[in-house]
Amino acid sequence: MFDGFETKTIAGDGADIFCRIAGNGPPLLLLHGYPETGAMWAGIAPELARQFRVVVPDLRGYGRSSAPPNDAGNDAYSKRRMGRDMAAVMAELGHDRFSVAGHDRGGRVAYRMALDRPDEIEKLAVLDIVPVAEVWERMTPQSALKTYHWMFLAQPHPVPERLIGADRIFYLDHTLASWTKTNSLAPFAGDALSEYRGSFARAEAVEAACNDYRAGATIDWRLDRDDRAAGRRIKAPTLALWGSAGIPGDGIDPLTLWRDWCESVTGEAIDAGHFIVEEAPDETLQALARFFAR
Repeated sequence: MFDGFETKTIAGDGADIFCRIAGNGPPLLLLHGYPETGAMWAGIAPELARQFRVVVPDLRGYGRSSAPPNDAGNDAYSKRRMGRDMAAVMAELGHDRFSVAGHDRGGRVAYRMALDRPDEIEKLAVLDIVPVAEVWERMTPQSALKTYHWMFLAQPHPVPERLIGADRIFYLDHTLASWTKTNSLAPFAGDALSEYRGSFARAEAVEAACNDYRAGATIDWRLDRDDRAAGRRIKAPTLALWGSAGIPGDGIDPLTLWRDWCESVTGEAIDAGHFIVEEAPDETLQALARFFAR
């Protein structure tokens, strides 16, 4: 994977962040989601690197990045704190203004950065998500069953960690397959799947992912509510892409929800499940390249 990319580990805001880097154009940060690593971008990052200076990190707690301990308020795994990691990484690489695309949890880090650091974010792409507040406040019995992990992973330590720990790889493979359109592992390249399994096999990575969701149920939701109450909106031009059979694809039109949060947003559905980068790489690549090249 990632032929021609250099690798670096760079200090974030209290975590060491592993990155893959290539290209010489405008800077573009690519953020992965749960339960993956930066390897999810392997199929399209080399093509994007023809046009952009591409930076592909592992979020704190995931992959080869460090997993700092959590705190009582879940700040350590808040999307604000993860965004500070990414800002520190990009600053160290010489980029004080850049574009960012994020899938799943990485999308939540990306839009939090756009709200917190508007002078740094040139353009924003969010993949198969809607804002945290919208998820919690619009949850129905149907969507709760589809996104049960939001509640399960946010339970107090060590309950989800112990239950997942009984068979971590079974849980990972089930989660990956069940969120695809075909309910299979077929869309995942062998090298990427091996990296996900290697990461998830570590108890500290499972605990970090649970902390990520604990933050989602507490501080991340509060930060969204605070921004909404203050009338703050995302200033960066925004692209929303989602799977037609993905997690937000069977509810309210995601663009309708994003228009309440963004000053300028466009988007479209991709014929895929949740993992649109791996299930529909060509369509996703074309959409991202068009948007960030404009």
